[in-house]
Amino acid sequence: MSKRVAIIGAGPSGLAQLRAFQSAKDKGADIPDIVCFEKQKDWGGMWNYTWRTGLDENGEPVHGSMYRYLWSNGPKECLEFADYTFDEHFGRPIGSYPPRAVLWDYIKGRVEKAGVRDYIRFNTAVRQISYDTASQQFSVTVQDYSQDAQYSETFDYVVVASGHFSTPNVPFFPGFETFGGRVLHAHDFRDALEFKGKDVLIVGGSYSAEDIGSQCYKYGARSITSCYRSAPMGYQWPANWEEKPLLQKVDGNTA
Repeated sequence: MSKRVAIIGAGPSGLAQLRAFQSAKDKGADIPDIVCFEKQKDWGGMWNYTWRTGLDENGEPVHGSMYRYLWSNGPKECLEFADYTFDEHFGRPIGSYPPRAVLWDYIKGRVEKAGVRDYIRFNTAVRQISYDTASQQFSVTVQDYSQDAQYSETFDYVVVASGHFSTPNVPFFPGFETFGGRVLHAHDFRDALEFKGKDVLIVGGSYSAEDIGSQCYKYGARSITSCYRSAPMGYQWPANWEEKPLLQKVDGNTA
């Protein structure tokens, strides 16, 4: 009887698993029965942009932190798949730092070429995984929103490729409960145009603070203040951007 493998998530990591199995099959290897469960309607994981925040249309937590105008902060030369180049996908050279939509198209192109989409059950969220020591098998329970049904299947192996750091950690500062503006985590940031003409305070001093602050500056925020816990980023910011030590409290609209 053929072994069965469950893969949770059809983002870059889960798709890499599918591509590896498919590549082995193309070389004549006997591969197990594979099922990939993906709770979104399409593949791409974090790179599959959604305007939704909080909960999706099925009431599932929105996993992605991707925002509308994101550009890669790593060069494509470091992101490229060894078996599928950017030049092969686009048919010509492209810049080293592509925007979100370009990277998503590239990730899709590799697995579309491999023909692995039939392995994936979309719109299906994994509810529970249990392991039976006697049979040495996993029972995977899922919710299929396309069929409005919950069911369980047995597998010999489970690959968890659902990513990490998808649950926002929102610190509390005194005064947040009476602050008249909006408080949101970077996980729920989608479009910098929302902050055009506004004064923005960013709590944090690393990649997300730099990137989101730059987005807000580019799309017309009136002023940007970023605060840090350990050390400032220390860049030469525009005239309307300043860095301060960590926020202590909020009094009305004053930090």
